[in-house]
Amino acid sequence: MDFTFTEEQQMLLDTTRRFVAKDYGFETRRKIKEHSPDGFSREAWQALADIGLLALNVPEAEGGLDGSPVDTMLVMNAIGEGLLLEPYLASAVLATKVITLLGNDTQRAEMLPALAAGEKIAVLAHDEATTRFDRMAVETRATPVDRGYVLSGHKSVIAHGASADVLLVTARLVQADGAGPIALFAVPRETAGIHQVPYTTVDGIRASDIQLDQISVPASALLNADAERKLVEVLDIGVAAVCAEAVGALDKLLAATVEYARNRKQFGQPIGKFQALQHRMADMVLHIEQARSMSYLAAVRCTDPDATVRSKALSAAKVVIGQACRFVGQQAVQLHGGMGVTDELDVSHYFKRLMAIELQFGSTDHHLEAYAAQL
Repeated sequence: MDFTFTEEQQMLLDTTRRFVAKDYGFETRRKIKEHSPDGFSREAWQALADIGLLALNVPEAEGGLDGSPVDTMLVMNAIGEGLLLEPYLASAVLATKVITLLGNDTQRAEMLPALAAGEKIAVLAHDEATTRFDRMAVETRATPVDRGYVLSGHKSVIAHGASADVLLVTARLVQADGAGPIALFAVPRETAGIHQVPYTTVDGIRASDIQLDQISVPASALLNADAERKLVEVLDIGVAAVCAEAVGALDKLLAATVEYARNRKQFGQPIGKFQALQHRMADMVLHIEQARSMSYLAAVRCTDPDATVRSKALSAAKVVIGQACRFVGQQAVQLHGGMGVTDELDVSHYFKRLMAIELQFGSTDHHLEAYAAQL
């Protein structure tokens, strides 16, 4: 199999990396994290739109680039390298894919160009307290009423929910014989009855818990009345994207560790000359290269029409990459000594993000069990 990227794909990766290197250094990220009311930079978000990255997953019919999962993988690699706080995964990948796959022509024409231009942010409000290991365990209810629906429920740990212009809310339709299929609604953030409790997660990303208190939405807010199958496809694309982000973060963490080992002296010589530490860094390289290979597999398989093949490949990738996140993160912190956990050093921030990725979209143990069940 040929793993060489096309000229256009290499340009896409280089463009994203140049943006990160020029406009998103570690100190810039720190200032954004500490001082931005949104938890990310609106200027950086617009810059991502200006270089076309927000249009990557938008179809050509709506003015986008209609990129492939491999294109998304390359962008997420660079985003992982820069530890971007902006809602690229939440809005430019997940929400954009939801609207593309589940919206009708009018909804796509209304929302996708605005998302591509950076004029609006949308997030998928799907996760609940019970959906950590069962992605379709949705307890939020949508009751049909005259000319619309009434939504009631609670969504948990929704990344960038407080900053989103549109919440893409999943809810089970209430039918005469009980709970029906999962439907999906586009709900403006300012809709009466929506109450958000925002907070910052361990990796610096802003998230919120969202209470839907008998909110009324018109019939036009319904994107799809039977969204489960397509929603699984979107979440699988999200798994592949976050795997790619992890590889970018792992590469930077290894580079920082090697550089520190070259410069930190003990007993009159750099600690990188100690054979035991060389072996540990060699093990880090092995884990990262395995993670990179599985990230490629995830990108290739995340849109496979066979749900079983897709699920098996993504679980395998999430296991290998989750193990790499934990091993490489722990080794990097230990090799840096006490400095490895300080907020002043970028190593601690990469470590926190990798630990969050290890749990995102299902933990390593969960995916290991899921993979074993399919053997």
